[in-house]
Amino acid sequence: MKDKAGTVRYSILLLLFFATTINYIDRQVIGILKPYIASDLGWSEFDYGLIVTAFQVAYATGLLVTGVIIDRFGTRIGYTIAIAVWSLAGMLHAAARSALSFAAARFFLGLGESANFPAAIKTVAEWFPRRERAHATGWFNSGSTIGAIAAPLIVTGITIAMGWQWAFIITGLLGIIWIICWLLFYFPPANHPGLTEAERNYILQDTDGINSNDNVKWTDLFRYKQTYALCATSSSLIGCGGSFFSGLLISFIKCMVLI
Repeated sequence: MKDKAGTVRYSILLLLFFATTINYIDRQVIGILKPYIASDLGWSEFDYGLIVTAFQVAYATGLLVTGVIIDRFGTRIGYTIAIAVWSLAGMLHAAARSALSFAAARFFLGLGESANFPAAIKTVAEWFPRRERAHATGWFNSGSTIGAIAAPLIVTGITIAMGWQWAFIITGLLGIIWIICWLLFYFPPANHPGLTEAERNYILQDTDGINSNDNVKWTDLFRYKQTYALCATSSSLIGCGGSFFSGLLISFIKCMVLI
């Protein structure tokens, strides 16, 4: 079947792209603002280390459980819950006044953000036939790079104009806007009102003969070489490490300038 069935699935992909972009903007706000907040609230390097670690612990823990939640509630509700949690947590940074309260907000930010990739990958599996899934995954994952590039520009501009508290509030509101769009436009392919029958059949062409109730044991995954490749290149090694070092990069540069 030719890829001329319709384009609704690409509007869903665009939502995944923006979710991933917002995900990476929100996680970098504190790293960009650290010099301002540390000066304002008197943070020590130990305090900042505690805050960064809270995010990493929550993110790593969340990766173990958020997939189960997405499977249980589905992508429409599960994704909504995840982004609501991380957006509200992001905005709560503006009200924090101690390292402990920042660490608590950071923990819930990491917990919510950990669901982004499980939810996005499941959405791609639901909305794209096998031949297009790698391409679709590459497109939504590019939001991580766009978010990393956009964050310094957005956050710095807001901070200069309105103060660092508003940087957390406005970037958190991006997630709330996304949730509204998601609930308005996202429905499973089987009952999406905007899908033509041709595009629906194209999307669902690979589901014949698949029993969605079949369970796969954890131990069975180790029989596949793809499992080891994923573990070697997953966010637990690269994404979390990149997030950790990007959070400390500004502090390092500042220290080098002062030496």
